[in-house]
Amino acid sequence: MPSSNDVEKLKILLPHWIKHNQEHAQEFRTWAERAEKSQQDFLVAAEYLDKASEALGAALHKLGSGVPLKGEHH
Repeated sequence: MPSSNDVEKLKILLPHWIKHNQEHAQEFRTWAERAEKSQQDFLVAAEYLDKASEALGAALHKLGSGVPLKGEHH
């Protein structure tokens, strides 16, 4: 079972990881425009990062961060 200290660390780390994924996904989309034959591969990779960010956001929400999930309003 994680300690309360671990949970507090995750509440700090998760937003950073989510933002980092979002930045990379945007870079992939930008490069996809220049990638010619591999354009679709870049877009798929960006989509995977979006899904990873959604999963991390769900984890953050469950930890009680108060951060709304995509499409959720508080």
